Amino acid sequence: MDIKCAGFELFDLDKFNIILGKNGCGKSHLLKALDAQLKQQGIATVRYISPQRGGLLKYQSNIEQNVANDPNWMSLARRKNQAENFKEQSTTLFRQLEITVLRGIEADHLKPDYTPRKFDDTVAEINTLLDRVKLERDASRVFRIIDKESGQEAPPDQISSGESELISLGIELLAFAYSAKAGDENVILVDEPDVHLHPDLQDRLARFVVSVLADKPVILILATHSTALLAGLASKKTSRVAFMRRKDTRLDFRTVSEIDRRILPIFGAHPLSNVFNQSPVILIEGEDDERVWQQAVRSSDGRLRLFPCVVDGIDNFSAYEGEVNNILEAVYDGAKAFSLRDRDTDPEAIDDLGQIVRARLACRTAENLFLSDDALEMVSISWVDFQSLVSNWLQGNKGHQYHAQMVTFVEEGFDRQGFKLKNIRNILVGLITHKPWEVLAGQAVAKLTTHTSPLVLSEGSLASFLGAKVCSEILGMPIAS
Repeated sequence: MDIKCAGFELFDLDKFNIILGKNGCGKSHLLKALDAQLKQQGIATVRYISPQRGGLLKYQSNIEQNVANDPNWMSLARRKNQAENFKEQSTTLFRQLEITVLRGIEADHLKPDYTPRKFDDTVAEINTLLDRVKLERDASRVFRIIDKESGQEAPPDQISSGESELISLGIELLAFAYSAKAGDENVILVDEPDVHLHPDLQDRLARFVVSVLADKPVILILATHSTALLAGLASKKTSRVAFMRRKDTRLDFRTVSEIDRRILPIFGAHPLSNVFNQSPVILIEGEDDERVWQQAVRSSDGRLRLFPCVVDGIDNFSAYEGEVNNILEAVYDGAKAFSLRDRDTDPEAIDDLGQIVRARLACRTAENLFLSDDALEMVSISWVDFQSLVSNWLQGNKGHQYHAQMVTFVEEGFDRQGFKLKNIRNILVGLITHKPWEVLAGQAVAKLTTHTSPLVLSEGSLASFLGAKVCSEILGMPIAS
């Protein structure tokens, strides 16, 4: 489905459509423009849920009268950035929801396959969003809010903002879903529903949205800067995402990928650059690299703060980098992330991508790190002593399956920075310590961050294995000129 109106073009929409973008990029302007023009054109039944949902959850007869007198009254009231009596409007919609559901029950109960149901079942759906309180129907006040622990009524002005938001949003979504007519275009526009909601509640709301709308003829377009909400909605195959930047007028929606599902939890729920930058993501090639950098973070006593994320092989690096950069540019101000490749046989230098600082190791792979002087020093072994241990091993293990590769390692001059160590790494580390090589390498990286003077990229040093860009950008350590 495509929508072209109000100066905007939205391509390839499906049932659940999420617009991810930072504050001020134009998400609200887009949704309000769609609401106004789609209504004016009469091509769809539309409801807009504004981002600042003020008021209290109590019934006011004048609001119901305003809606009865002018079908557009609620829509016009909500196009303000701050809808002052939004929650009173939601309470009015609860009454409409009750009438719609009961009429549906009345129409369905004579069908041979009818399953008995009641409006209390719909109220129970709203209550799945709540922990401390619950809704109960009330003849005179539409509904009451009850404290579950005490059993006493909780006045609307005494419940938390999160509880109030969830009740209001639950009513809004159910009311629209039950009023949607099959065969019509029914579009609900939801603007930043994550406001005032803890990350866990955002996930709960996402699951509620999917449950309520899954079998209803409704198209959802939801604008947010919450990666937690996007992650919650990403489970459905009919979920699509578009990243919005300031002044964008064309949005191309695409399927939420497996890469998205893997990286979204990294970003948490609160898109605050100063918080995210305290532990930025570092994309790495495989599980070995992950263990090295996890150990480095653990052993650094807080000096090194990174969030390692495995991309499952060199072929996936570009896709992960592109998607992480999309999220950074759409949600964060001035944030950055890192990607770190093995050098293998490639040149060490690599250009950055957007907000992704990209680097390659100066040694062949992460496993070469444990042969640096810094790592050997941690187990009280010099490089000269290490070479002697290798020579002795060769004399005593001539029948070993990797004896020939060990010989090649020696004959090529003990090239500890460039030799492919994969098959012999466990032999080599076993000559000097009982620690796994990943632990030794990670601990050496952590110790490097204790240096108070600029790092020197001398031959055999861990800094020279890592390379200048890794040391300066990822470790944040100055390099001696």
